[in-house]
Amino acid sequence: MVLWAGRFKKEVDENVNAFNSSISFDARMYKQDITGSMAHAKMLEKQGIINKQALSEIQKGLTDILNELENGTLEFDYNAEDIHMFIESELTKRYPISGKKLHTARSRNDQVALDLRLYTRDEIKEIKEMLISLIEVIVKTALKHTNTIMPGYTHLQRAQPITFAHHLMAYSEMFYRDICRLDDCYKRVNISPLGSGALATTTYPIDRMMSAKLLNMDDITHNSLDGVSDRDYAIEFANDLALIMMHLSRFSEEMILWCSWEFKYIELDDAYATGSSIMPQKKNPDIAELVRGKSARVINHVSSLLTMMKGLPLAYNKDMQEDKEALFDAIDTVKLCLPVFTDMIKTMRINKDKMKEAAAKGFINATDCADYLVKHGLAFRDAYKIVGQLVAYCIDNDFVLETLPLHIYKDFNEIFDETIYDAISLETCVNNRLVDGGPAKEMVEKSIAIMKQKIGEIK
Repeated sequence: MVLWAGRFKKEVDENVNAFNSSISFDARMYKQDITGSMAHAKMLEKQGIINKQALSEIQKGLTDILNELENGTLEFDYNAEDIHMFIESELTKRYPISGKKLHTARSRNDQVALDLRLYTRDEIKEIKEMLISLIEVIVKTALKHTNTIMPGYTHLQRAQPITFAHHLMAYSEMFYRDICRLDDCYKRVNISPLGSGALATTTYPIDRMMSAKLLNMDDITHNSLDGVSDRDYAIEFANDLALIMMHLSRFSEEMILWCSWEFKYIELDDAYATGSSIMPQKKNPDIAELVRGKSARVINHVSSLLTMMKGLPLAYNKDMQEDKEALFDAIDTVKLCLPVFTDMIKTMRINKDKMKEAAAKGFINATDCADYLVKHGLAFRDAYKIVGQLVAYCIDNDFVLETLPLHIYKDFNEIFDETIYDAISLETCVNNRLVDGGPAKEMVEKSIAIMKQKIGEIK
C-alpha cells in the first residue's frame, strides 16, 4: 500500500524504499500508534465524521491487531514504510471500508508526533521508577554507614573527614534531581499535537481537546505548525537521560577507584565483576566501566538531535525521522544501565577499616586543628599558617597530628593544650559539623529522612 499512489506514476525505487523506511526502529511504537488511532476514531464518530459501525469495526480491528502483535500471531511487515502504514494497511485488509476512514482529518505528521509523545511519556514513567529503586538502595546502604568514617576528597586528594553515608547521599541528591527533571519534562511531553494535520489542521469539525482527554493528555498544541515540527521534548528528554548517565558515570568512576588495590574501600560482588583471561588474580569492575563508557553514547545522542533540528524550516521535514533512533538508543541504554548498577551497589561489600585507615593518614583533620586555634582567639589566617607548618613537621618526622606530642604542639603555639587531641579526632571532626547538609551523623540521618519522605511522596 503506497499512501501517495494517486500522485505518482512510477513505483518507488527498491533502494529508495529501504532508505526511506523506518519500521525497523519505529515498530516499537505500535501500542502508542494503536492507542492514538482509537482516540482519533472515537472523536471522529462523536463529531459525526464517521458512523458508529465504522467506529465499531475500527476499534475491533485495532484491538485484534494489538492482541495479535502482543501474542506473536501477527508479525511486523518490514516491507511497510513505517509502523503507521503497517497498522493502517493491516486494518484495511480486515475492514476495507472502515479501515480507509480512520485517517480522515489526520496526517502522518501529527500521527507520528503524537506517537512519539505517547512513547516518551511511557518511558519517562519507567525510568523514573528505576531511579526511585536506585535511590532506595542508596538510602538503605547509607543508613548502615552513618558511623563509617572515610576521607572526603577535592582534586582527588584527601581533604576532610566525612562518612560513607554522607558520600552516598550526595548521589541520592543527583538522582533525585534527575527524577524532578523527568517530572518537569513530562509536563511538556503530555500535550497532544493530534489534529494539527500535515501542518494546517483540517476543514473537518474535529474536537482536538476530546482526543487529548481520551489520551490522558493535559492540553493540545496551540499552533499546528509547531505541533508537527516540535521535537523540543525529545531533545529535553534525551538531555535528561544524558544527565542520568553522567551521574551514573561519576558514581562508576568512584566504584572503579574504590575497588582497586590502591583504595580497597569496597569489593564488588562476584556477580558484578569479571576476571582476566590470563591473570588469575584479577577482579575487574567491568560493569562500572561499561556504564561509564555507555554514558558517552547517550551524551552524543543529545548533540545528534540538536544538530538534526538546528537547520530545519517549518514545518515537518523528513530529517525528523532521525529523531527516533537517537532517542530510542538513549532510552534503551539508560534502562540497561540503571537496574544492573542498582544491583551492583546493593551487593557491594564495604571495607570500613580501610576507609578509616585512609582518613587517619591524610592530615584531613588539619582544618579542624586550625579551627581549634581560631576558637581560642587566633585569626584564621594565622592559624592556617601554623597548622601548615605542623603538617610539614609531621611529614618530615613521620608523625600524624593525632600522634604529635603536646610539647611539639606548644613549640608552634602556646594555645595548644591536651584538649587538642579530642578536637582533632576523626569522630569529633565529623560529628561537630552539625550543619544542615553536613557529614555529622545527626545531619546525615536528617538528610536520609528527608530523602525517604521525598521518595515516598512521588511513588
